[in-house]
Amino acid sequence: MGEVWTWIISFLILITLVGLIVYQLISLADLEFDYINPYDSASRINFVVLPESILQGFLCVFYLFTGHWFMSLLCVPYLYYNFHLYSRKQHLIDVTEIFNLLDWEKKKRLFKLAYIILTLFLTIFWLIYSTLDDYED
Repeated sequence: MGEVWTWIISFLILITLVGLIVYQLISLADLEFDYINPYDSASRINFVVLPESILQGFLCVFYLFTGHWFMSLLCVPYLYYNFHLYSRKQHLIDVTEIFNLLDWEKKKRLFKLAYIILTLFLTIFWLIYSTLDDYED
């Protein structure tokens, strides 16, 4: 039963990450279509960038402590990318450069979203597998 709870917690964390990334994409789309100004868009995105990185780092460590080595290794490139951006002080969006980098920022978040959705599908698979395995016992 402990395995099932591990995958449920992982599922909830991944759904939260998907929500944060979609929120950032919506803010960028609103900026692109002139629904909000660059300052509001940058402040909205910058507000959730650090919690997204911390939550993803927690997920990687969570997989490591629960003994799910494959999933932990799957999270390492994304964790390294977030750490690399943070260490070079490029994790926040600059208000003055947001229009020049709009396509790049959207592309970055779309790749992040695809990566998290892949991890989400693997988590759903292992959740179902663990549930069925517990049911047989």
